[in-house]
Amino acid sequence: MWSRVELKQKGKAAFKSNYWRTVLAALILTALTTGSSMSGSSGSTSSMQKLAEQLDSEQLKQLAAIIATYCIIAVIVWSLLRVFVLNILEVGCHAFLKKNLSEHATIHEFTAGFGNYKRSMLTMMLRDVFLALWFCLFFIPGLVKSYSYMMIPYILIDEPDLTPMEAIKKSCAMMKGNKWKTFVLDLSFIGWYLLSAITFGLVGTFYSEPYRRSTRAALYEELKKM
Repeated sequence: MWSRVELKQKGKAAFKSNYWRTVLAALILTALTTGSSMSGSSGSTSSMQKLAEQLDSEQLKQLAAIIATYCIIAVIVWSLLRVFVLNILEVGCHAFLKKNLSEHATIHEFTAGFGNYKRSMLTMMLRDVFLALWFCLFFIPGLVKSYSYMMIPYILIDEPDLTPMEAIKKSCAMMKGNKWKTFVLDLSFIGWYLLSAITFGLVGTFYSEPYRRSTRAALYEELKKM
């Protein structure tokens, strides 16, 4: 069985040996996996209320239709960008982190997912669809499944002959019996999360996220041996 302490030691060593490139990989992954949340400030809400007071009902309907159309277009564009480009880049960033455990990886690894583009695109799209469906049920099932699917990007790099569904099933098999331990592994970084919040994300960007993601890559290498 794998040890949390040993994994973190491997992750930290790999991260520090190739500092700036690992920071870049973690920064890209954070941007890709966090998602863009658009919440209006109180000032903008007040402005919208004043604008609504100045418009009649017909104008309000037209304004609502324009805003709805804009939101739909934005969602479609973002979804297409994620499916056809960003998910593939996510695979490449994981390829970098995995390779960096054993040698000095370069940013060329960021493009590794494009080497088998169709397979990477289909697999990651299926992952996103399945996760969305699980989260529709409730947050907890979605969170559990997010851990089940955690190893998919690494598997796409290591085993190019697997079909999308085979890659997803293999990730689930690798994480069977390891999801709770991996959750505890993530919790062991909670002090770094708090410090990152206090420093407005600086600690997270330049230390804890590269460290955590390198540790996850080390976890994959351990699970692969089991």
